[in-house]
Amino acid sequence: MPPVPPFLIAALLGLLLAACALPLPWSFLSPLPLALLFAFVARAPTPRQVAGRMWWAAFAYSALHLWWLTAFLAKLFGTPVLGVLAGALYALEGALFAAVAALAARLVRLPTARVWALAGGWVLLEGLRFLGPLAFPWPTLGYSLLPTPAIQIADLGGVLLASVLVTATAASFVSVRWGSPWPHRLVTFAWLAALAYGITRVPGQGPEQPLLVLRTDFDAFGRATRQLSEEEQLAVQRALSAVRSPAEPVVWSETAMTASRLPQVLPQFPGPGVSGLRTLQPNQNVAVAVDAAGRVLGSNVKARLVPFGEYFPLYAALRPAYGLIEQAVGFQLGSLTPAHDLRPLALNGVSYGTYICYDSVFPWVARTLVRGGAQLLVNPSNDGWYDGWGVQQHFLMGRVRAIETRRWVVRSVNRGIAGAVDDLGRPRRLLTAGEGALHVRPRLLSGQTVYTRVGDLPALLLAALMVGYGVRLDRRDRERGRGSLFPGP
Repeated sequence: MPPVPPFLIAALLGLLLAACALPLPWSFLSPLPLALLFAFVARAPTPRQVAGRMWWAAFAYSALHLWWLTAFLAKLFGTPVLGVLAGALYALEGALFAAVAALAARLVRLPTARVWALAGGWVLLEGLRFLGPLAFPWPTLGYSLLPTPAIQIADLGGVLLASVLVTATAASFVSVRWGSPWPHRLVTFAWLAALAYGITRVPGQGPEQPLLVLRTDFDAFGRATRQLSEEEQLAVQRALSAVRSPAEPVVWSETAMTASRLPQVLPQFPGPGVSGLRTLQPNQNVAVAVDAAGRVLGSNVKARLVPFGEYFPLYAALRPAYGLIEQAVGFQLGSLTPAHDLRPLALNGVSYGTYICYDSVFPWVARTLVRGGAQLLVNPSNDGWYDGWGVQQHFLMGRVRAIETRRWVVRSVNRGIAGAVDDLGRPRRLLTAGEGALHVRPRLLSGQTVYTRVGDLPALLLAALMVGYGVRLDRRDRERGRGSLFPGP
């Protein structure tokens, strides 16, 4: 029987890792397939082969974890064939992780050391993927700990600190198998400490702030192509908001109103409340606080634009190519203007940290608002562009923002998951299907977590220490003349 090609083994390991990721309830098992992947990649004979194995694994991991993106493109262009365009993103993801693997392979020679360099490098790359105009940090490993109490360590170092625990656990499994048990003992202690920390967290105490959030069921494509009129959209939102009590501000979803008709629309908004707003000059995605008299008291612009959704690189230079896409989808593309400053919205004496849709994937956005005094996080969103795992992943990742900042999060959405999540990241009241309004009673909280003060620094330092440990292990074993280049399976 001919041997199985290494690229196929690597791809299968990538698929196995994706099968232990959100939104699957057994995602906490992710260190097991990751350990197999690290061991297989680290044992490749040359740096080029190390990079090649990691590329295939990361490509397969991204393709399964983000399969909803393939479905979205097929739906957008009206043909399943063009769904394969998502493969360009999966290939890019593979290239990023392959580059890290190549650097690790050149930095250290012994596979036992490479495993730790790969573990630390993985987390460092996750940190870099939060940065830049094309940032796409969706498949961050730390989220896989959400089903466990250990995710509560996110208030110490963010989701990246959870990623450190995942990758260190995987590396320690390999170390035990290859004859070095003490790192596993250290990681076991870290797990016990993380679980104890998580189990002993208690909800914060503060005054309740009743809110009314909506879940609408509009076709996102119909909204973009104007097949759904603004009057129809407003009528539905007003009807759903009719159950609001006098003490409840109402929250409408992303782009629930359009600024081109703001003088006509604002009197129809059942303020006080917060709503998504699309402005045209400048072209921005905004959230506004509106009082009972229909006056805009403050606004926050969307901070992180969706690459190739709200931000199109070289739009003017590549206008002919983008024009073909515009013709296919039936509406004009064009880059929005991101926020230059983020501040909580003040409404009736309450400070609302309002961030829009994709902003919820970037921990620094919620962190900035809490540092600015936000007592409650509000996330108007439009999840109508995609189905399946994408909707669930978006909501689950948003729950970690509550843990990192120890603030309640409320969501008002179109075709997503509406409701409230407490400061421990636990869903309290949810509306997951159909159109409706939901009465929620989040608490207003104050104070700063370690994460809101220092950000990702603890996680990045620990990731660098894992890389450093790999370098030290490599040098020590080479100086002693120990360590096989290819440990046994």
